[in-house]
Amino acid sequence: MRQRWKAFWIALGCAFAGLLIVATILAIRWQSTLSSLGSFLVDSQIPQQADLILVLGGDFWGPRVLTGAELGTHHFAPVVLLSGPTYNGQPQGELSIDFLVQKGYSRDLFQTFATDATSTISEAAALRGELARRHARRVLLVTSNFHSRRATIVLSLFCPGVKFISVPAPDSHYHIVKWWEDDSSKQLFFSEWTKILGTVLVAYPEYLVSRLL
Repeated sequence: MRQRWKAFWIALGCAFAGLLIVATILAIRWQSTLSSLGSFLVDSQIPQQADLILVLGGDFWGPRVLTGAELGTHHFAPVVLLSGPTYNGQPQGELSIDFLVQKGYSRDLFQTFATDATSTISEAAALRGELARRHARRVLLVTSNFHSRRATIVLSLFCPGVKFISVPAPDSHYHIVKWWEDDSSKQLFFSEWTKILGTVLVAYPEYLVSRLL
């Protein structure tokens, strides 16, 4: 009996020591883990030659449209397509083009695609037909860095047959490495992760069912 109790206490001690080691590792590496989760939201790929450069809506005259313009200037694609809703009855992209022309970019480089989309999913659904009409098979996708992973996932799911190469634009509202130290970054982090899970687990399955029916 005494040997059994001795074995029990040894096993319990080993288990406690193991838990203590795991807890210590997690305590040491928690920042690294959180940084990895924050970095995952940024899908950054090397630009390649493509059929077009697609700039998602949400940025009239900021990093998104400037990044798209730079890619176009370096001849990665023959056209930069500025997607987005209308603003005061005018496509958002037209306002962006005026801004880019003032910055010295050629107006001939840009085209617009106006939608009434209110989400990334509805924008992707609207773009599906436009990309098919343009016979686009390889697209450089430009959006804000924190939005780039979700945008790539959504566009790839809702626009099958098109390869999207993500070239994200910088965004001062999202600090990738230590996002938990900044209120804006924390809000974007949790929002994007929630929407990614919602897309994969809810929105896309519902879309498939509606297509089948």
